[in-house]
Amino acid sequence: MKTIYYKIAAVLAFIIGAMAFVSGIQVLLGRDPGYHVLNWLPIYNYTMGFLTALVTAPLIWRSSKLAMPVALTTTGLHMLVMFILQTTYRDVVAAESIQAMTIRLVTWGVILILMFIQTAKNKALKKATVPA
Repeated sequence: MKTIYYKIAAVLAFIIGAMAFVSGIQVLLGRDPGYHVLNWLPIYNYTMGFLTALVTAPLIWRSSKLAMPVALTTTGLHMLVMFILQTTYRDVVAAESIQAMTIRLVTWGVILILMFIQTAKNKALKKATVPA
C-alpha cells in the first residue's frame, strides 16, 4: 500500500499541532502576545496542539484506520471553534486569533485532501491487483 500522501499529511499535522501547542503554552506560562486573549483559547490551542502532534499525526503517519475519523474530528472541532469565535466572540476576539484559526483550517483542509487522495489511490490499486 502506498502512503506518500499520508506521510505528507502527517508532517503537516505535526507542524500545525506543534505550532498550536507552542502558542498555547507560551500564553499559559504568562507570555503576553500583545493582544487580547480569550481565557479558554490558549487552553484549546495547547490541548489540540498536544493531541494533534502526539496522537493524530502518528495515526496519519501509520495510515491507521483511525486516522481519517480523528482527522475529520480535529477539523470539525477547529470549525466549531472558528464558528464560536466569529459569532459569540466577534467583538472581542483578536484578529491574530482569527488568522491563526484560518491558517489551521486551511492546513487541515489540505491534510484531508491528501488523505482522501491517498485513500482513493489505494482503493484503485487494490482493485486493480485483486484477481477477478
